[in-house]
Amino acid sequence: MGPSSATLARPPTVSAPDSSKDKHRIPTALTIPRQRKAAGLHDAHERAVLVTAHMPMAARIARRFAGRGEEIDDLTQVAMLELVKAASRFDPARAVDFARYAYPCIIGGLKKHFRDNGWSLHITRRMQDLHLQTSRAIPGLTQLLGRTPTIADLAVHLHLSEQDTRDGVNSSLAYTTRSLDAPAVDGEDTELGLLLGDPDPRLESVTDRYLLGQHMAELPSREHEILRLRFGLDLSQREIAEKLGISQMHVSRLIARSIGLLRVGIVGQP
Repeated sequence: MGPSSATLARPPTVSAPDSSKDKHRIPTALTIPRQRKAAGLHDAHERAVLVTAHMPMAARIARRFAGRGEEIDDLTQVAMLELVKAASRFDPARAVDFARYAYPCIIGGLKKHFRDNGWSLHITRRMQDLHLQTSRAIPGLTQLLGRTPTIADLAVHLHLSEQDTRDGVNSSLAYTTRSLDAPAVDGEDTELGLLLGDPDPRLESVTDRYLLGQHMAELPSREHEILRLRFGLDLSQREIAEKLGISQMHVSRLIARSIGLLRVGIVGQP
């Protein structure tokens, strides 16, 4: 018998894609990233064009804030960063000119920069706002009154309480501080830190001395005077006895009894 022939199964015929159907085919997971990537490049190009065209505007805005304690280079950097953020958020479909949209964004970013970094000492946002109100009102009110306005004048003009007005004026002291190594007076070598006093060694005993004063006031006048002479003026018992016209033994008993009363009142134990 000759070899039997075996028929192999042919692979299924793959038909050519119908180009007419591809036009209406929903994009698959493989085609979406390519479309997004192309759109992203297009948006990046538009943002770069907007940023480049409006960089002079951002620089001009930064220069308006110069002279307030911050370097112009830092202010320009903040303005440019806000310009880039504005270009990223800008929606041309709203039919708004980009310059009109970016301008307040840059202004707001620079103001926030001053609130967060322009103060040498940290103060609350409310104190910063009060300082801004009072500092803006003083020049105009000075011209109107013909003199430097008082706290009461500013309070009436701004419709604030006198305490809030005073806080706003005094907040300017926190904007710029002086180094302790700086000269106390221009042209002299004495440093500012050398003029400051040393820590008070009795500071920790303030509470104890306050309690002592309260309980001392409860003692009879003679005992109070004896303790003042003994521990305040450092007189001996003999000197106190001669001064008050009593025996030294009596002075000793009165001192011991008074100290016992004070100990009970302050410590709670005899």
